[in-house]
Amino acid sequence: MAKAKASVAIIQEKIVDKIHLVRGLKVMIDKDIAELYGVETKRLKEQVNRNINRFPSHYMIELTKDEYESLRSQNATLKQGAHTKYLPYAFTEHGVLMLANVLKSGRAIEMSIKIIDVFVKLREMLLTHTDILLKLEILEKQVVQNSDEIRTIFEALKQLLNPPQEPRKRIGFKPDDI
Repeated sequence: MAKAKASVAIIQEKIVDKIHLVRGLKVMIDKDIAELYGVETKRLKEQVNRNINRFPSHYMIELTKDEYESLRSQNATLKQGAHTKYLPYAFTEHGVLMLANVLKSGRAIEMSIKIIDVFVKLREMLLTHTDILLKLEILEKQVVQNSDEIRTIFEALKQLLNPPQEPRKRIGFKPDDI
């Protein structure tokens, strides 16, 4: 049981490493998906091109040369010599699911479910962080509003702890001529 959980965690970690942010979208590159689905990238692209009407622009985008170069330079997984003469496709969460329907292999369906689960977890984490940021923003506003009052309280406390010193009378023997 523990081995199965560790295996799932490793697969999820591999998937997360293959998710990139391009044009404000979380996407996976065709080469990475092909590897996970157990098919050649060339075959994956063939199926996409045969079923292009299933992949609208919010399911799949073709990377520009600059985007591809940027991804390749940022990630060790996209090695210099491992590129083709065609620019890669990048698939959103919905595109990944549609790919499983187009490829129709058991492994593609299994992996697409795992990939979708990772996308959902990422979205949940983002929402959690957004909630925390909103709460911090509210606290910051309260602190700014109360800062003058807090400053006044600190000044009053300082005066109570360090009352002004009046000159004290000297104690002890004093000669009359002084």
